[in-house]
Amino acid sequence: MSHVVSAVLGGGQGTRLWPLTQYRAKPAVPVGGKFRLIDIPISNSLHADVDRIYVLTQFNSASLHRHIAQTYRFDVFSSGFVNILAAEQNIDNRDWYQGTADAVRQNLERLTEGKPSEVVILSGDQLYMMDLSAMLELHRRREADLTIAVKPVSRAEAPGLGILRIDTTGRLVEFVEKPTSDERLDSLTLDEETIRRLELDAEPGQLLASMGIYAFRGGVLRELLRDDAVDFGREVIPASIGKKRVFGYVHNGYWRDIGTIGSFHEANLELTRPLPALNLYSQDQPIYTHARFLPGSKIDRCSVTQSILADGSILSGSSLSSSIVGLRAVVRSGSRIERSVIMGATRYEIDAASTPPLGIGHDCEIVNAIVDINARLGDGCRLVNAEGVQEADGEGWCIRDGIVVIPRGAVLRPGTVI
Repeated sequence: MSHVVSAVLGGGQGTRLWPLTQYRAKPAVPVGGKFRLIDIPISNSLHADVDRIYVLTQFNSASLHRHIAQTYRFDVFSSGFVNILAAEQNIDNRDWYQGTADAVRQNLERLTEGKPSEVVILSGDQLYMMDLSAMLELHRRREADLTIAVKPVSRAEAPGLGILRIDTTGRLVEFVEKPTSDERLDSLTLDEETIRRLELDAEPGQLLASMGIYAFRGGVLRELLRDDAVDFGREVIPASIGKKRVFGYVHNGYWRDIGTIGSFHEANLELTRPLPALNLYSQDQPIYTHARFLPGSKIDRCSVTQSILADGSILSGSSLSSSIVGLRAVVRSGSRIERSVIMGATRYEIDAASTPPLGIGHDCEIVNAIVDINARLGDGCRLVNAEGVQEADGEGWCIRDGIVVIPRGAVLRPGTVI
């Protein structure tokens, strides 16, 4: 694995995750109370002993850069690193990244300068734990040019994903990006015989979807990116079928794409369940993140049910259900929080006489909401979306996918009702 390089695609502006991406790159968005999205692909790489990692991004990369610099430090006897490759102008190119393949192409010289045996491409907006070493070992055993991580999904999910068909040897024979017609979906649907032969953990009627995780042979990646293709799913992968040895690697574990507010909210709440599909408590596969020297959570006269409280949070006389309270979050007396993500704060506040103090005020009601870092909610605020609005915008708030979102640093006056 010392000859493998990982490239994490940080994505574009992250418009589907706005306003969480208003001031930060998508991989820097907090998740699970104390982590960042970027911690997921980096942790998966490190568990596979792949410690040469590049993060490709082009928007709002300051907080992402700071998090990586503070978190991933390797000793002087290691060749490992985590480096950010932000989009930049040079003599040969003056454009932003036009797509996933274009982002890799623009950084190809850096990614392949050590002549890696394989380059692993990972996404920066997914939640999963996966044995990348097993995928790479199978990739080598098959003498594959390209291996695509795939996962069984339902028919309802298929139109938003890249759907593929593999033969009984695992070789890719067809790939369709976001199929919508019933005829096309029927042709890609798994049957009982295919499931049995491939030993899939799937049901008839499901389909195999690309997870956006690829392992390329180093030289083949350079060859496939010679043309002007800008996207792996729409162009590079379909063009490689029949010309290269392209295989699928089936991942039967947890995987969730969290590119929208709705999916991000639901993925976070899934972590609060007694036995979540993603195990944050594994000793063998921990999720690495910035080590913060914060005190434990302080809870006084509270009712807490099926929730996660991150380090340094302070809750007084409040009620919490199926929610996540992040780092340094403050929830004051009389407040009720249900199915919500409170991201917390970057600091503790000593004097806040002129504005509502950092955190959640007294007697607030928050249901199905996301409150970003350093937000201030005055006493008596109600974030409930009683009318079930799906999309809306207001001063210091918005609604996306029916979820009320309070942006980073926003201030809600006492008594605000959304």
